[in-house]
Amino acid sequence: MHVQGPPERASARQALVLWWSCCSEGFAVLLSSGLSGPQTAGSSVVSESAVSWAAGARAMLRCQSPRMVWTQDRLHDRQRVIHWDLSDGPAGGSPRRLVDMYSAGEQRVYETRDRDRLLLPPSAFHDGNFSLLIRAVEETDEGLYTCNLHHHYCHLYESLAVRLEVTDNPRAAGAHWDGEKEVLVAERGAPALLTCVNRAHVWTDRHLEEAQQVVHWDRQPPGVPHDRADRLLDLYASGERRAYGPPFLRDRVAVASDAFARGDFSLRIDPLEPADEGTYSCHLHHHYCGLHERRVFHLRVTEPAAEPPPRDSPGNGSSHSGAPRPDPTLARGRSVINVIVPEGRAHFFQQLGYVLATLLLFILLLITVILATRQRRRGGYEYSVKKSGKSKGKDVNMVEFAVATGDQVLYRSEDIQLDYKNNILKERAGLAHGPVPAKYVDLDKEFRKEYCK
Repeated sequence: MHVQGPPERASARQALVLWWSCCSEGFAVLLSSGLSGPQTAGSSVVSESAVSWAAGARAMLRCQSPRMVWTQDRLHDRQRVIHWDLSDGPAGGSPRRLVDMYSAGEQRVYETRDRDRLLLPPSAFHDGNFSLLIRAVEETDEGLYTCNLHHHYCHLYESLAVRLEVTDNPRAAGAHWDGEKEVLVAERGAPALLTCVNRAHVWTDRHLEEAQQVVHWDRQPPGVPHDRADRLLDLYASGERRAYGPPFLRDRVAVASDAFARGDFSLRIDPLEPADEGTYSCHLHHHYCGLHERRVFHLRVTEPAAEPPPRDSPGNGSSHSGAPRPDPTLARGRSVINVIVPEGRAHFFQQLGYVLATLLLFILLLITVILATRQRRRGGYEYSVKKSGKSKGKDVNMVEFAVATGDQVLYRSEDIQLDYKNNILKERAGLAHGPVPAKYVDLDKEFRKEYCK
């Protein structure tokens, strides 16, 4: 931008413009981060409602937004406007409008004395530089300046404040940040550049809305979370449409063809069936304006109202036709069964519980068998002997039976030939190896001894 002025101040003006051109990139990053706040890609829920219709009726889920109307912003360039305001005094007073400009390039200066002093770059809405240049600073130019950006179609408003101070000392000229806003100290009569840079796409680009506006409908069957919802419809501002979802529902849902012209994206279900119950959500995305909204509807289907039987005769209300009538006591059943597939993590823990329970049961059974075996060994070898008469079923221990040694037959595989010193030793050895002779007891002699006593 060329600046005209006295020759003796040309070098000072050139130095100031050069300094601002070097620092504009730094201020651009700071101001763009402060003006164009973060835009989240995730949609926010703006409304949630529960609706109910009878089966067979025509259901209408209302989803409207005037911000989604396709106005073709490239043909309506007065939607974006920039204006600078000034508040006099150190504390700031009522602001007054200095200059404004629309995205078509039209500039308007409000005061006559400022028409040749205040300038805005003609390419502001292309490069995002909305800085204000004051050709020659005067004492009355001091105050708080605000750079205001408006987008009427997207309903956006952003503002930036800059304080201007005038001094007679050339060494005091410069710019600094006071923690809240920029403070510019300019020399009297020298040019001053109030920086306001915002390179966000919503201010610099003229996107075709047909590529920026998208609307889609989702459906969640009962018991299904939001992240596993089924896509029903995709609508684009260009006119393209895509239908998804189950076949029994795909042919009965529709959205008006002029939805983007009126901003009405209501979903129509005709006729409504009991299997259509669930949660429906309308997602509105306008990437150019940063619009991401979601409207949720909880649809419930009720049984249709029973129609009264036709009356053929007003007297008794009976029908003379022989056609059979349906039995009113039979309730209308549903032929659709909703199957809810369990979550993968819950299903894994359920199967793990079954395995652990089976393993615990097996361990308990093994411990029972071991304890029973040890108890049987401690009790000895007992068995039940069945006898006739009174002793039948009595438990007999093998220890109670005494085995007579006289009944045993000694078995010798070979005779041992020994050489003894005399016959007495030989006789004793023979008695030791031979059977014990039976003791003879005279009962009569013993009886007489007892009697004589």
